[in-house]
Order: sequence, then structure tokens, then C-alpha cells
Amino acid sequence: MSTRKTRVLGVSVLTIIVLWAITASSLDSQSGDWTLRESEVQGNVRFSLIRNNAQGGSFQSSSDWPLSQFQGLAVAPSGRRDVKFTVVREAGRFECEGFLNNGEGAGLFHFLPNPQYVGQMKALGFEGIDGDKQMAMAVHDVTVEFARQMQAEHITGLDTDKLIAFRIHGVTSEFIEDLRSSGLNVTDSDKLVAFRIHGVTPEMVRTLRQAGYKPDEDHLIAMRIHGATPEWIEALGKVGYDHVDLDQLIAFRIHGVGPEFIGKLEELGYKHPEADQLVAFRIHGVTPEFIGKLRELGYTHPEADQLIAFRIHGVTPEYIVKLQSQGMHNLSADQLVSMRIHGID
Repeated sequence: MSTRKTRVLGVSVLTIIVLWAITASSLDSQSGDWTLRESEVQGNVRFSLIRNNAQGGSFQSSSDWPLSQFQGLAVAPSGRRDVKFTVVREAGRFECEGFLNNGEGAGLFHFLPNPQYVGQMKALGFEGIDGDKQMAMAVHDVTVEFARQMQAEHITGLDTDKLIAFRIHGVTSEFIEDLRSSGLNVTDSDKLVAFRIHGVTPEMVRTLRQAGYKPDEDHLIAMRIHGATPEWIEALGKVGYDHVDLDQLIAFRIHGVGPEFIGKLEELGYKHPEADQLVAFRIHGVTPEFIGKLRELGYTHPEADQLIAFRIHGVTPEYIVKLQSQGMHNLSADQLVSMRIHGID
């Protein structure tokens, strides 16, 4: 082969390699918009990424990032200027360019995935990492070491998506170990995420156990969703309900049974109704106002169950007034309920 042909062949091979590299880079990299502004956390900035793809999908993230990770960026100078910086995460790096104006700015980013990352995660059993997911793992800083730490906690249902969720919501080894030291041997990945979303803390578990409760994961989540806090439970104890069953405590919060409601009932002579009766009062509308109107009509102290029956069957103050206007006085509570059941007006 002549020197010229060899040179041409070499150029052709080089051209193919370059074209392949450009094509591979365009397929692997992802692009979008970034914005940056000040954070309330010292040493951080609020960094947002937005990307839309041709299939109509989108990716949006806004969170605090350590300023020290923004290579080539200085936010201190005032005024408007062009900037170019890089953020390197284990899953890949973000190449950014744009502008800053008095510490806030915007521009374009390109995400370049780390080609070794997927293999490292797959070796640990975390699969299904496509381009979008790898970018999400870079955004939320899901490292190989973090994956190893979570595996060491022997958590059920742990997969790639859960690793991302853990990082988003702050499920760490320290959080898991603290929960377990409080007496709750939690292993379910979904429950751990729910704990962080709804604010179940090791301190809450310890306080409840010190008060004699042994809540499971579902009770803890429900208590936080409905606001059955240790402080609220303590307030109930001061009005005589010092160790209500957890399911009933949750029902109290759902239906609006609280210290104030209990106190008003006590002022009307209803001292310490059963927990189920209190819930039934709220469900059926037995209010202090309703009881007060009955008193004005001569029904000074119907039993709790009779009050509930009144509301279920429609024995209202207006109904009683109509009966009395027709000469029917001194009817008992049971008679009034029976008359409504049988349709007597």
C-alpha cells in the first residue's frame, strides 16, 4: 500500500472515530436550563435544573447545592457578567454557561454521564439506570458509597428508585440507626420514605414509648398525617384522657375531638364520655350548641347514646318545638326517637 493511501486510510479512520465520539456524546449528554439564586443555608446556593425532551417528558429539580462544588464560579462580585462553571458528581458532571447578575443568574447546562457509574451500580445490584435516571442520580448525589451504606442496613424493597427517593427526602444511615435505637426496628424502604415526608422522627418514637405506647410504622405515619403529636396527646391527658388507644387517638384527630371540645362537654355535665362516644358525637354533629338548645326545651341531660340517636334519626330542636306546639309535652328521649323512626310528625 502506498504512503498516500495509508495516509488517506488513516485520516478516514480518524474521521470515523471523531464522528462516533461526537454522536456518542450527543446521545449520552442531556441539555436544559439552569437558574441560580441565593440560599437561606450558609455556604449553599439554590440551583434549579429544567430539561424537556422530544418525547414530551420533562425533568425539573430545585434544591440547595454546596457552593464549593461549583468549579469556576464566584458569586460574590456584583453586576452582570458571563459565567462558565462545572459541577462534578459521581454519576456525571454538569457543564454550565450563562450569566450572573448580583448573585443570581441563568443559562444552559449539558449533563455528561460518567460511563463507569452504571457498571459500578449494577455490580451492587442496582439496575435500570437509563440516561434520565443517571442524571437524576447526579442531581441528588446518589454515590456508590451511599448505595453500599443502604445495602448494609438490610432494607426491604431497596432499588434504584428508592436510592433516589432516599436522597431526596433525607433517609440516611444515621436516621435509620437512630430510629432503631429508639425501639423501632424499621426495615421497609417505603415506610422510611414516608417517615421523612410526614415528619416521623426518632424523638417522636422515644416520647411515645416513654408514655407507654408501642406504635408500629403505620400508626406513626397516620399520627403525623392527622396531627396526633406527643404535645397534643399530653394536652388530652390533662382533660382526663391520659392513655387513649392509638387508633382512637387518630380517630379523635380525624373527626375533631380535642381538649377544647371535651372541656365544653364537661361544662354541660358530660364528664368523661367514652372515646367511641366522643368520636360519634363529632361524626353525627352532637355539638355543645345542639345540647344547649335541647336544654332550653327541657331536655337537661340526655344520655350520650340518646344524643347520638337524636342526631342519627333527626330529632332536632325544631322537631321538638313542632311537637310541643301541638300539645305533646314531656316526651322522653326514647319516645322522641321512636316517633322519628316511625315517621310521626
